[in-house]
Amino acid sequence: MRSKAFLLVILLVSLCFSPGCGVVDQAVSGVSSIVGLSDTATVISKTAQIRTSYAVVAADLLEVKRGDRLDVIDSVDFEKILWYRVRARDEAKTEGWIEAQHVITSEILEKSKKLAEEFKDVPPQAAGQLRAASNLRLASDMSPENILLKLAQGSTFEIMDWKFVPKQEVADVDDAAKGEEKQTKRSKNEEIEAAREAGEPEKLDEKYDVWYQIRLDPSVSPAPAGWLFGRQVELQVPSDIVFFQANNRKFVTWQRLDTDVASKAVATDKLSAPGNWVILSRSNISKPIDGVEPDFDGIQVLAFDKYDQSYYTAWRSSTDVWGQLPLRVEGQGDNKTFIIHLRNPEGKMDEKRFVVFRDKSRVKVTPPEDIAQYQLAKPK
Repeated sequence: MRSKAFLLVILLVSLCFSPGCGVVDQAVSGVSSIVGLSDTATVISKTAQIRTSYAVVAADLLEVKRGDRLDVIDSVDFEKILWYRVRARDEAKTEGWIEAQHVITSEILEKSKKLAEEFKDVPPQAAGQLRAASNLRLASDMSPENILLKLAQGSTFEIMDWKFVPKQEVADVDDAAKGEEKQTKRSKNEEIEAAREAGEPEKLDEKYDVWYQIRLDPSVSPAPAGWLFGRQVELQVPSDIVFFQANNRKFVTWQRLDTDVASKAVATDKLSAPGNWVILSRSNISKPIDGVEPDFDGIQVLAFDKYDQSYYTAWRSSTDVWGQLPLRVEGQGDNKTFIIHLRNPEGKMDEKRFVVFRDKSRVKVTPPEDIAQYQLAKPK
């Protein structure tokens, strides 16, 4: 195929010698796109088939796996489905067609890597799993242009940050095809609207949707980062502490205090062993300041007594606070410090450090001396 393309270019050049000849420029550009010199693709599905054509009755030529690199030769839209003609990097240099949903081009992959660079020095804040297949996006909106790829149901990931976005009447599942916008609408619950009493505080989950900025393991996706629409994201709160979560207050961030391994600070496996935890929680009451909601409004340190085989609260905020991410844990062994950002009475965000230490068999916490001024007044 390359030899044919080369001969075609020579023929066209012989027909037009003048400098800047438009015919030659267009011909060379067209041939470059045909022979696939401009892009590569990475397989994102667990397995996929390179086929003889994009027809329904086409035969399978080669099975490729997640992470395999392919050279892109051409593309075609067939019955509203995008297909790529690719060349595999096996010994036979197999050429054929693969459905676009199974791969990610190098251009789009670089955008995901650039997003991951923004939080490379930030520890994960939580862990999550998808209840249904959903689109991984470059930004926290439903624009058809920013879809990176579709993640499968059950995919797990680390949550690096999140954003509250005013609630919209959109589908619960963000699974539109790339370049398309899902048209299914979700109507408001009129009974809830009618039952709301005058002066009742607005509920967070009725006012906003949440978008999660996530980091993915290479075993799940070659694209390392993106945004997920939160309605189908289930937070993977470790099973040994989830029972301490109240109905009106949910855990949003948790990190272990009894490990020195950064990758294990946030357990991505719900069945984690008992230990000591710092937990940030959020009530369901909307409480914006200057239009911005706090990421968390509660702080708790849970410690595990190995002799009694039970948990106890080492420290907790007595009233609500107004805090923003990220949560960081520093130190070694039993001596740890966790750092958060709290809003002071003047409206500025201050970095506050809490010291965690072991006194004999008990875990204790020394909060900042001025912590009282950061705790909001209890509602009357």
